Amino acid sequence: MPTISLAYSVDADDAFMFCALATGAVKTRGLGFSHRRGDTAWLNALAEAEGADVVAVSVGACPRLLDKYLLLPHGASVGRGFGPVVVAREPLALAELAGRRVAIPGFTTTAFLVLRLMQPGVVPVVVPIAPFGCVFEALDRGEVDAALLIHEGRLVFEERGYLAVAELGKWWLGETGLPLPLGVNVVRRGLGEETIALVSQVLAEAIAYALDHREEVIRLISAEKRGDAALADRALVDRYLAMYANQDTRSTAPDVREAIETLFARAAAAGLLAAGSAVDWAP
Repeated sequence: MPTISLAYSVDADDAFMFCALATGAVKTRGLGFSHRRGDTAWLNALAEAEGADVVAVSVGACPRLLDKYLLLPHGASVGRGFGPVVVAREPLALAELAGRRVAIPGFTTTAFLVLRLMQPGVVPVVVPIAPFGCVFEALDRGEVDAALLIHEGRLVFEERGYLAVAELGKWWLGETGLPLPLGVNVVRRGLGEETIALVSQVLAEAIAYALDHREEVIRLISAEKRGDAALADRALVDRYLAMYANQDTRSTAPDVREAIETLFARAAAAGLLAAGSAVDWAP
């Protein structure tokens, strides 16, 4: 059986999903797995180059990948009335972001796609999400007027003195009545049907293991060195995983699948994505 190359982000919910494979806690049914980790924009680019067999990608990047990858029916990161948040040092309204420099985690991220639906007049400035504190430093130096925060950054901005400008998941819920699909796992079509089905089964079991052994996995994730003391705080990791590693991660619910289709349709209508993106799901 082949070795399956995995690529996923440095944030806690991706580490949670793949922890059981990294530690050998689940049976891999003869498959081998290799692991690479990087930031969200790098992962999206890697998938576009068909550079790994399974990649954790932004939902907003998927239309460019659908000829090469199937979406897996598990592993999603979903915001139900919450999600990425735009923050600033001073009070700002969403309308006031037009013409202002906003730090974004990458042009292909779901967060930036949704922000453009909310306020197309922002001036994007890419600030990598790793190291963790880069975006806050850019705000403090005045290099940007606001910042679009994803991953754990959206949990710590208030205690660091920043103010919320817009909550993307809340806006999306008000617009559509649907959850905000942020990230998904995709599997390379070229693996073939039999291997894809086997990979999907093993990954589903790894996610189930993590959910069933949550405290153990949180302990392991908290011990990782990710460049900021806050990221080693078990209470923060627990809170973050409650938001993004849960039953929506175990299985992609019908309303999440509908939300993905709705996001693609709305983005296409706004001229931000190509029209007619048809999603194919792995078993």
